[in-house]
Amino acid sequence: MRHSNNITELVLLGLTQDPVGQKTLFVMVLLIYIVTMVGNLLIVVTVFASPSLGSPMYYFLAYLSLMDAVYSTVISPKLIIDLLCGKKTISFPACMGQLFLEHLFGGAEVFLLVAMAYDRYVAICKPLHYLTVMNRQVCILLLVVAWVGGFVHSMLQVLFVYSLPFCGPNVIDHFICDMYPLLELACTDTYFVGFTVAANGGAICMVIFILLLISYGVILNSLETHSPEGRRKAMSTCSSHITVVVLFFVPCVCMYVRPVSNFHIDKSITVVYTIITPMLNPLVYTLRNPGIKIAMEKLWRKKLTFGRIRMCPPC
Repeated sequence: MRHSNNITELVLLGLTQDPVGQKTLFVMVLLIYIVTMVGNLLIVVTVFASPSLGSPMYYFLAYLSLMDAVYSTVISPKLIIDLLCGKKTISFPACMGQLFLEHLFGGAEVFLLVAMAYDRYVAICKPLHYLTVMNRQVCILLLVVAWVGGFVHSMLQVLFVYSLPFCGPNVIDHFICDMYPLLELACTDTYFVGFTVAANGGAICMVIFILLLISYGVILNSLETHSPEGRRKAMSTCSSHITVVVLFFVPCVCMYVRPVSNFHIDKSITVVYTIITPMLNPLVYTLRNPGIKIAMEKLWRKKLTFGRIRMCPPC
């Protein structure tokens, strides 16, 4: 049941109150957002337009890039606008919407990284059964499970906050609407809600992070039986996956595996997993994956050649 709520608008203090600092951050965040969108959408287009990238690994990679692009769009444009404005405000419904979307895509990405780890396990440890186990139906099922997992996680987070009474202060010392800053504004004891939030978000992050590290440990241990060339390829792919997992999970674990509290460093940690990590993911995968690089070169060479033919038709 919905409790009383006298707050219709929230004030975000943002990353800094310094006007010069805001202008510098505006340029930096704008550039990062452009690189994030171009990098991730480039991977999506390359995977779906290249027949050579038809394996499940690239299928999951394309959706990871799509999630990163949308996840970044939930956070960065609002922050970019706020860095230009004197007063940074957001309506309560918009705040709930941002909270829902950031946890939806963040949660879905957590489960998608599990699917990608499973894909690598089957490919490296059960290579003869790979195409049978990781068929199209299984890939679609794993993707649906990732979205459903993200949706359930996000709905729980929003319902916890939406059921609380907000009657007094409306200033958040943050640049986005997130769980812990919002819990501090509630006009009631939030110990139990804070515990369930930590159990929901923190447990998911911690348990899955540990499981992923164990699974990649098993995969790397199994490489002893592979040929030097096979070992090199598997190591290259797994190192990309492990890098992405660490970049995403370490900041999330720092944020959510703890009692409800707000520290000044929280904003910096949030910047890492909401703004910087989505930009780094495509760079990690393209630099470490020769298949992606070759497919990109072929695709864009073909596009440029086709463009020249259209511009200079034969007489």
